[in-house]
Amino acid sequence: MAHDEPDVRIGDVSHSTFAIGRHARAEGHHGVPAQRDAAAEELLKAVRELRADLSRVRQSEQTARLDEALADTEDEISRTGAAGESRLRRVRELLADAQAVTAVLASAGTVAGLLGM
Repeated sequence: MAHDEPDVRIGDVSHSTFAIGRHARAEGHHGVPAQRDAAAEELLKAVRELRADLSRVRQSEQTARLDEALADTEDEISRTGAAGESRLRRVRELLADAQAVTAVLASAGTVAGLLGM
């Protein structure tokens, strides 16, 4: 029994883009950052500035928790293009808790303003 079809084997295709067929078209978007609106972009910039400023002040449990929440926020905005409301609520709470330290940081005021505090 003869067959005219070639023998095709496909191995691991994770993180790959391919198309099969005469008119097939493959378009890959792996590693492309999520699109962000102007508000998310502004918040991301402010979060990064605040994290940089926090690294220059005396570390405490409050600033460590705030920095961790800011890092998570930065990651979420970078991956998805926005930060979820629960994450933003957490940052608001931690900003309020660390107010004694962050009151002298202009970047904290910027983030607080963007979060509607």
